[in-house]
Amino acid sequence: MEEQTICPWCDTEIVWDEEIGPEKHCPHCENELSGYRTMQIGIDRDEDEQDDNWDGKQGKQQQPQDDAYNDDSNEGFRQMNVSWLAAEATIRQITDGQDEAPECPSCREYMLEAGKQTVSLLPTVHAVTGKPIIQSPFETITYICPSCFQTSTVLGESSRKQMLELLAPKE
Repeated sequence: MEEQTICPWCDTEIVWDEEIGPEKHCPHCENELSGYRTMQIGIDRDEDEQDDNWDGKQGKQQQPQDDAYNDDSNEGFRQMNVSWLAAEATIRQITDGQDEAPECPSCREYMLEAGKQTVSLLPTVHAVTGKPIIQSPFETITYICPSCFQTSTVLGESSRKQMLELLAPKE
């Protein structure tokens, strides 16, 4: 019997069979299938799980090895989590106000518009068209991913129109 699951990152259905077993990474977007924007904190743990951590020899309960449970790291973890939640609300407001919010090619988060730039270059004249694909100078828009900090640059709206006009055959 085949099991089916949906990748939480790209919403693609993933099908596997019992012989191979479940996938750890999505074969489409290559993101990890477990731990999608979730955090295990152990508040609502079952008694069975608590029994698993019981050490009968010493007569005390063992602490899980996860850093989220380590008291030394909790304060820094809480601070970072609160800061990220505060930033996430601002990020959402910024992307909602942008004309375009492209997805990061690396992690697929929505990118923030950082600014516009005028680019000057010596354009290449292509043999097929006998002219360049864009006239210099032209405008680009730079976007930054707030999650992985990748940058991406796209042509500005007027430069896109200019490029399409230069590429369109004249009749």
